[in-house]
Amino acid sequence: MCRVLGQHRSTQRRIPQGRDDEARLTADIIAMATQYGRYGYRRITALLREAGWLVNKKRVERIWRREGLKVPQRQPKKGRLWLNDGSCIRLRPEYPNHVWSYDFVEDRTHDGRKFRMLNIIDEFTRECLAIRVNRKLKAVDVIDVLSDLFILRGVPGHVRSDNVLCGGAAGALGQQISARRFAGSAHHSD
Repeated sequence: MCRVLGQHRSTQRRIPQGRDDEARLTADIIAMATQYGRYGYRRITALLREAGWLVNKKRVERIWRREGLKVPQRQPKKGRLWLNDGSCIRLRPEYPNHVWSYDFVEDRTHDGRKFRMLNIIDEFTRECLAIRVNRKLKAVDVIDVLSDLFILRGVPGHVRSDNVLCGGAAGALGQQISARRFAGSAHHSD
């Protein structure tokens, strides 16, 4: 035939003939993939063989891909909020001014110069309490902003940060918090 038409034999392809049981097998694969969502095509092949199908994994893989079936990504487990011995409990905010968080964000201006932002939020209300922007922010700046907020809004139950203040700055912050609490309690007793 190719000689008569003047075509090379490699240009001719046989039209694939589907098998009689292709539709039933496809339906079974889809049903099993739906029922066993975490199984891939290899495990589905084993289940099909147990169910009486004479099928190899290549055929199941071909149908699996043609139908667009995928195993969903495993979702990461949520991190524990505490350790087994009960230590390091992550405090959840229960009311406004219970837990405040602060963190630094860094960006660049159009001319490439860095600037930093200190953001302080109330974790319960998700309200941004303060944003301090400067080219450089140091521990003293954190203490200044926090102490201003203590005066304006009162001292929160807890302040959370992923940054570590140097020993002197942390001590100064602790003294300011203690002084504000003492002043607040003396104020209320009058």
